[in-house]
Amino acid sequence: MKNWKRYGAIIGIIFLLAVAALPMYFALKGDFSQNMFMASIFAMLFVAVMAYAIWMLYRYLNKNKKPSGESKGIRNVIFDVGCVLVDFDWKSYVDKFDFSEEKRNRIVNATFKSPVWDERDRGLYDEEEYVRQCVELAPEYESDIREVMRRTPECIHRMPYAETWVKYLKSRGYNLYILSNYSHYMVEKNKKEMPFLKYMDGVIFSCDVNMLKPEHQIYENLLETFGLKADECVFIDDREENCQGARDVGIQAIQFTGFKQVTAELEKMGVK
Repeated sequence: MKNWKRYGAIIGIIFLLAVAALPMYFALKGDFSQNMFMASIFAMLFVAVMAYAIWMLYRYLNKNKKPSGESKGIRNVIFDVGCVLVDFDWKSYVDKFDFSEEKRNRIVNATFKSPVWDERDRGLYDEEEYVRQCVELAPEYESDIREVMRRTPECIHRMPYAETWVKYLKSRGYNLYILSNYSHYMVEKNKKEMPFLKYMDGVIFSCDVNMLKPEHQIYENLLETFGLKADECVFIDDREENCQGARDVGIQAIQFTGFKQVTAELEKMGVK
C-alpha cells in the first residue's frame, strides 16, 4: 500500500473510533444532555452506514480488476530453455576441436545441422542410437563425431539473468513452466546449468513426451497436463516457428532475441 493510502486508512480509523466514542462521552460527562447523547448515537450509526456503503461501492468498482500477476489475462509464463534461459553456443564449442574447414563442415552437417539432432530431442531411442545415426552421415569421421557428441553438454551455459528473472516473475504471482526440445542425454548432463527449474510449476522436455516443437500436440499436452487456459499463457522461444506453433493453439508468444527486448514486450502485455 502506498504511503498516502496508509495515512488515509489511519486517519479514517481514528475518525471512526472518535465517532463511536461520542455516546460514551456524553453518557459519562457531568452535565449529561440527552439530546447530545442521542445525536451522537445517530452520528455513529450514520458514519457506520456510510463506511459500509463506501466499502461496497469500492468492491463493485474493483471487482473486475485483476491482481498483480494477472494483467491482461496473463497468468502463466512458459519458457523455452535453449537460447532463452541457457546459452547454446555450439559454434564456439566446435571451434575448440580445431578441425580443418572441410572436416568441420562435414562433422557439423552430420551432427548439429542434421535431422538426427532434432530427432534426438524426441527421445525415442537411447543416446547410442542417435550417435550411430550421426556417424552414418560421415562415417570417415566416426571417432571425431563420437567425441563431439559425447561432449555436447559443453555447449550449454546458464544465462546470467536466468535465475533472477524467473525468481522475480514467481514473486509477482505468475505460474512458470518449461516447454523445451531437449534430449535425455543433455537434460541429465546439464542439470547444474538449470538452477531455475526449482521455481517452475511444471516442466515438459520433449524427450519425456516423445513430441517436438512446433508440433501442435506438445503445446496441447502442456495445457492439458497442467490444466492451463491457452489465453492465459505467454510462451517465450528463440525460434519463430516454435512461437507460431504456440499461437496456432491459442497461446500468445514472443520470439526471444534478447533479455531487454523480451522484458519490454512482456511489459506491453502487462507482465511486469
